[in-house]
Amino acid sequence: MQELNGSVAPARRVRHEVRDGLAVMAFSASASVALSLVLTLLVGLGK
Repeated sequence: MQELNGSVAPARRVRHEVRDGLAVMAFSASASVALSLVLTLLVGLGK
């Protein structure tokens, strides 16, 4: 039973790390898009 738990636990941790990494990338992309939209609106209003 210990071998089963030992082999399953690292895979679960790796999946969680990948999920966290994807969440960080998604947040970063959405923040970049939001910032670029705000800057575009400010430049547009400044003309």
